[in-house]
Amino acid sequence: MTAASPDDTVPPPDAAATAAASDEARDRLAIEVAALPSLPGVYRYFDAQGTLLYVGKAGNLKKRVSSYFQKNHGGTRTGHMVGRIARLETTVVRSEAEALLLENNLIKTLNPKFNILFRDDKSYPYLKITGAAVAGGPSPAAGTAAAVDYPRMAYYRGGVDKRHRYFGPYPSAWAVKESIQLLQKVFRLRTCEDTVFNHRTRPCLLYQIKRCSGPCVQAIGAADYARDVRNAERFLLGEQQEVMGTLQAQMMAYADALEFEKAAEIRNQLGALSRVLHQQSVETNADGAFDKDADILAAVVQGGRACVNLAMVRGGRHLGDRPYFPTHVEEASALEGMEDAAGPVAAVAPPQARVEVRVLEAFIAQHYLDGAPPPLLITSHAIDKALVEALTDASGVRVTAQHQPRDQRRQWLEMAEKNARIKLTQLLGEEGSQQARTRALVDALDLAPDQLERFRIECFDISHTAGEATQASCVVFEEHKMQPAQYRRYNITGITPGDDYAAMRQVLTRRYAKLAEASAQGTARLPDLVLVDGGKGQVAMARDVFEELGLDLSLIVGVEKGEGRKVGLEELVFADGRAKVYLGKDSAALMLVAQIRDEAHRFAITGMRARRASVRTGGSRLEDIAGIGPKKRAKLLQRFGGARGVASASVDDLSSVDGISRELAEEIYRVLH
Repeated sequence: MTAASPDDTVPPPDAAATAAASDEARDRLAIEVAALPSLPGVYRYFDAQGTLLYVGKAGNLKKRVSSYFQKNHGGTRTGHMVGRIARLETTVVRSEAEALLLENNLIKTLNPKFNILFRDDKSYPYLKITGAAVAGGPSPAAGTAAAVDYPRMAYYRGGVDKRHRYFGPYPSAWAVKESIQLLQKVFRLRTCEDTVFNHRTRPCLLYQIKRCSGPCVQAIGAADYARDVRNAERFLLGEQQEVMGTLQAQMMAYADALEFEKAAEIRNQLGALSRVLHQQSVETNADGAFDKDADILAAVVQGGRACVNLAMVRGGRHLGDRPYFPTHVEEASALEGMEDAAGPVAAVAPPQARVEVRVLEAFIAQHYLDGAPPPLLITSHAIDKALVEALTDASGVRVTAQHQPRDQRRQWLEMAEKNARIKLTQLLGEEGSQQARTRALVDALDLAPDQLERFRIECFDISHTAGEATQASCVVFEEHKMQPAQYRRYNITGITPGDDYAAMRQVLTRRYAKLAEASAQGTARLPDLVLVDGGKGQVAMARDVFEELGLDLSLIVGVEKGEGRKVGLEELVFADGRAKVYLGKDSAALMLVAQIRDEAHRFAITGMRARRASVRTGGSRLEDIAGIGPKKRAKLLQRFGGARGVASASVDDLSSVDGISRELAEEIYRVLH
């Protein structure tokens, strides 16, 4: 018997067993594929560990699935995925439209590795007008004004209440606030909370600068205010010219009745409305008609990343745009040749254009199939007609898709394409840097700052030792870095020692009371995000403060420690009612949140320790008093919040502390004074 040479090495038994199992799985898959029906449906590929690799739809299951196994794909990404397939599942449906719906639901629910996936986020902001003002309805009692008779405008995000009117959706919070400012200038509707309205005794600043008609002090009647509300609603619905005509008729009627002051008010309103319409970036078409509701979608792929830019037109007004960046683009692009072309244009398009079609279709399916699409979609590429039909069936709205528009629509699309390229270039430039963390946080929290460089976060933390020397910190993150020169510390006084909630209320009130007023006058800028170190309790306290100051609740985010207080398990808690969010321990967004939170904690700790040392230097005189030991000293300091509080306490107050007799209280008072 001769020894085996190195070239004749036999594979180890486990490798041979693995190869045999793989061959067995291939044979089993071939039998399953051969038995598939030639019907529409959805197919799913799994690896040997049961991990979902890919979800696809097909008008003909047998034809589509068999195309994956009819040739050797070599070392390509497609070959890598096909080589991992160990199990196949299929679901037969009645039509390709049903297949689209099922595919979309499975992709969003199961997050397969080789599918293009957009973050499931439809938490768009709306402009809300509360209640309903009715001209000629019941008037409030003489000398009073009821908030219910004077609807207010508000930024809103969340579930819909049928008692109110909602306009949108808007692509960003900034777009909503811009519209509110516009309506304040033209129609002067109130924005204050009902509790503030009901307790006003004199006009506020907005009335003085002609941004509110002052219904809280009855500077305008309920009927006239209701007229302004109706005109504002018509304006938001795209009836701008009709509103202009109505106002002109009212102005002439007042002039004929010799009510020249009222006529002058209408004239000023017309002037403001004319300026607003002139400033709008979207003009009417040549024939005078324009699209009231439409979405413009442009997809761009570059450097293994993709961007879909969504621009919204509502009521004939261009409300702005919003970029979306999908994941798994490179993996899904590798399968591009295995799928049917999306249409006659995609069939002859170059590879990158075909990938852009796939990205665009993935966005439309995941974004609209379980939502409410507008009647018109203007797209940068032709999309599958079956997808458009599925949108119509799912929403009950007759949806039309157009990819080669003319005139004004063409300008909209060119603008969306340009913005998509710009946003994608910015994203690629931010990869692997601190800017990427900022971008990740902005995307994770559905924020839309005007400029990422100006995105500002303020974070608050409370620190004390058993209630002693309570101090709050505020740290600032801007321009992708911490800004130590803008850090602030706040000594907390006048609260029960150890009451973190009261401490948070105090610091937020002190921080934002004047800032809110300055922001309303345009002389200061509020942060884009306010982080508080804590969960529901701290967030609820911050919410109360912001409601009292009339600030946007969506700015507040609490950083709640996870199970076992382990790093990386933190969850984000929102003040505006959104569900908690867990970003994942490897999330770049969570890394940035943790970095800012830890800096706030460090700054608070160092300040508290310095203050505590100062307090204890003066407080050491307590231990020099006969009968005062460490325990009684600690009780005194905790009861009165430090040595300064002990010094300002009366004899009666001192004697009320457990263990302090009347005689000892008098001695303490004598020594400290």
